[in-house]
Amino acid sequence: MKKFKLNPILLLMIVIIIQSCATKPPESPDNICLIFKEKKSWYKAVIRSEKRWKVPPYVLMSFVYQESSFKADARPEREKVLGFIPWFRPSSAVGYSQALSKTWDDYKDETGNSRASRKNFNDSADFIGWYASKGYYQGFEKTDARSLYLAYHEGYGGFKKKTYRKKQWLIKVADRVQNRSTKYQQQYWGCAKELKKKRFLFF
Repeated sequence: MKKFKLNPILLLMIVIIIQSCATKPPESPDNICLIFKEKKSWYKAVIRSEKRWKVPPYVLMSFVYQESSFKADARPEREKVLGFIPWFRPSSAVGYSQALSKTWDDYKDETGNSRASRKNFNDSADFIGWYASKGYYQGFEKTDARSLYLAYHEGYGGFKKKTYRKKQWLIKVADRVQNRSTKYQQQYWGCAKELKKKRFLFF
């Protein structure tokens, strides 16, 4: 029987297509049910993070929406010199979670996930859960996306010192995160059972 050999170039093209589909933002970012139906691996990652760190899916996804708009390679825009010359980026944030390099290293050291990548949704979902869980021990409510986001941005030390009070823009962003989390929560309640059934079918 003649063996079938796949052309290396064709194989490379297939891999590129699969990767581009996997990292492409969801078509309906305003609906958590449609996001999970389209991105089944994302749903699995979020549920795994919920079981490990107790962060609700709707809170986690509201963070990802705000931080990266579901873009795997998201980065802060470069600052401009003289208003038009691209300069350095304002921070080392990158990926779905926009985690800073130092915080990401802390996450890898503490969890043992040494190969974690900020451009990988599974790792980013676990990171957000890990970071949010630190707030639970300090009295944060699991559904308080606003406070959790302020601490996510300022650090728990900064949150305790209320550094966000001098940043009205950040407070407005945190309010939007809470509103989106509440919206996602209402949507999720309507499709959670269906998603759970399909999870067992697909995985």
